[in-house]
Amino acid sequence: MFHNIPENVKQRMEDLEDMDSKDRIDGTPRLKRLRQIPPETGKFISILAASAPKGEFIEIGTSAGYSTLWIALTCKLIGSKVTTFEILQEKINKAKITFRQTNMEGYVELIEGDARDYLIDIKNISFCFLDAEKEVYEECYDLVIPNMVKGGLLIADNAINHYETLKPMIDKALSDQRLDALVVPIGKGELLCRKL
Repeated sequence: MFHNIPENVKQRMEDLEDMDSKDRIDGTPRLKRLRQIPPETGKFISILAASAPKGEFIEIGTSAGYSTLWIALTCKLIGSKVTTFEILQEKINKAKITFRQTNMEGYVELIEGDARDYLIDIKNISFCFLDAEKEVYEECYDLVIPNMVKGGLLIADNAINHYETLKPMIDKALSDQRLDALVVPIGKGELLCRKL
């Protein structure tokens, strides 16, 4: 999968990595910054997605589509699609450019709106990547876990660098009898949950 990433996907990933780096140092306001995952986290979630059981793939928090591309590479490999949710119009516009430039539109469904308005109706979730505003993580977790298939995976970003904010949800996941869970020290820290 990583050895044959299409050139247009590689180029857009590099462009987004450059934008993200500049955002972090040029004074761009927090909500306008891309705030995307690092490449090693992208590879990590891509491998996990490839290992997920059959079912629905979702992403909560698209930003400009960088992490979505990593998941979409798996979808292309297995003949699936990821549904991704974003609420900020500027990021939606950038994500549309990302998916168009990379010819990945066939593997991605971009929903313009708050994932929490849709999650109750999405059944048979086999893979979920959660990377949105930290204040909504626990609510998203509570909506996703009951709708996950056996062996389904939920990965929540920022489990280390936003640990204090996310601690209630992390503690809930680590003690949740429906899951096996741990925090993986890759990138900014990933809470990895597997539905039993």
